[in-house]
Amino acid sequence: MDDVNEVNKRVISQFRAQGGVVGGHFEGKHLLLLHTVGRRTGQARINPLVYAADGDDLLVCGSARGAEKDPAWVGNVAVMSEVTVEVGSRILRATPTVVTPGSPEWERLYGIWSAYWPDSTEYETKTGRRFPIVKLEPVTSKAASVGEPAAAEGAFGRRSD
Repeated sequence: MDDVNEVNKRVISQFRAQGGVVGGHFEGKHLLLLHTVGRRTGQARINPLVYAADGDDLLVCGSARGAEKDPAWVGNVAVMSEVTVEVGSRILRATPTVVTPGSPEWERLYGIWSAYWPDSTEYETKTGRRFPIVKLEPVTSKAASVGEPAAAEGAFGRRSD
């Protein structure tokens, strides 16, 4: 099996070359690139993630494909007040909220995400862990297209795929 970092590099390249459209396993699905900073290393990180919409908010899940531990990016996001997100050809800023199992909103948000990404059912069989959901709330005054100045537009702009 390919190294996850190498796979992610290929997905990120394809995402950027094709304006956010990625084929293969992600064909026809919404994908974003989440930019974080390592809480221990201070290094910039980029993770390609499937997302589901909840109104103007985007939902990503810390499933790690069913691994026993949450992915590192969840811990990184938990200590950040704002993250950068690439959606399609746009670069946006968002306020992240980590919603953990047991939180009042978790069942509803996990339901939205898992309905959009059915692979979550398979991931659940690999672990007893319940996956955190990260809600990304757009900071609308910071929305901009790649290479363009910030514009005060609504939310994350939806691809028409």
